[in-house]
Amino acid sequence: MKPYQKIVLAGGNGYLGGILAGYYCSLAEEVIVLSRKPASDQLNVKTLLWDGKSTGTWAACLENADLLVNLCGKNVNCRYTGKNKEEIFASRLLPTRLLGEEIGKMTNPPKLWINITSATIYRHAEDRPQDEYTGEIGHGFSVEVCKRWEQTFFDTKTPGTRKVALRMGIVLGRRHGAFPYWLNLAKFGLGGRQGNGKQYISWIHERDAARVTEWVLQHKELDGAINCTAPRAIRNAEMMKVIRDIYGASFGLPAPGWLLEIGALFLGTETELILKSRLVEPRRLLDSGYKFSYTEADEAVLNILTHAL
Repeated sequence: MKPYQKIVLAGGNGYLGGILAGYYCSLAEEVIVLSRKPASDQLNVKTLLWDGKSTGTWAACLENADLLVNLCGKNVNCRYTGKNKEEIFASRLLPTRLLGEEIGKMTNPPKLWINITSATIYRHAEDRPQDEYTGEIGHGFSVEVCKRWEQTFFDTKTPGTRKVALRMGIVLGRRHGAFPYWLNLAKFGLGGRQGNGKQYISWIHERDAARVTEWVLQHKELDGAINCTAPRAIRNAEMMKVIRDIYGASFGLPAPGWLLEIGALFLGTETELILKSRLVEPRRLLDSGYKFSYTEADEAVLNILTHAL
């Protein structure tokens, strides 16, 4: 008998959704992925089609779920044009509102609803860690996205469902996101500091990202906003050195701010994603007794580079 009956991953066809599906497939009788794209069912992982905007037969799968994780959201790795800004907001707010409306109608709604939000909600910080109690909310487009996202989430009326906004840091894994980008820079001798290199990176190993969701599920006293980052952030220059050293790159050319601006324009992204200092502390997880599998960046990088994922 597995400990959980049903886990639902809304927008779960991306990288983190795959990590969560793989984690829970041995723990739950059924894992359901809500996706805009069809996919072949694998073992006890089943995909249901939805558009994130309108109700349908998919909604029935939320009944009696142990856990719903909402991972919906257009990738922010793009230029902040008017069109992209609209899509970034809509891809987060519409599915969140829709899920809330469906859950509010149910007799047996999910026990826990986790919305994966972002630790970038805090201000640029190099002076002190930003925790859930004393952290200061920042300014700018990406922060406004996070604020409206969480407001929409908590404004939904779901009295029978506990809700947690999991403010996720940069997830470290081999297959997607920032780490493969940093690794490729190191491979080609470009893995030096980016900008002045003093900006902090609040990261979390993909295994801990999955384990934290189960921890929150098991600890019914946890609700509201929770930071999901490793306890010790690392400066950009130090992270790049860790990757170079473990990979075996003898040197890494730095990328000054002006060069990053040109590169960001060429690659269709924003330098904020690289240069903003995210110094975030997971105080509520630590206070609740959670033990991280990876607390140091070098341990996490070594694991990623030496194990097939």
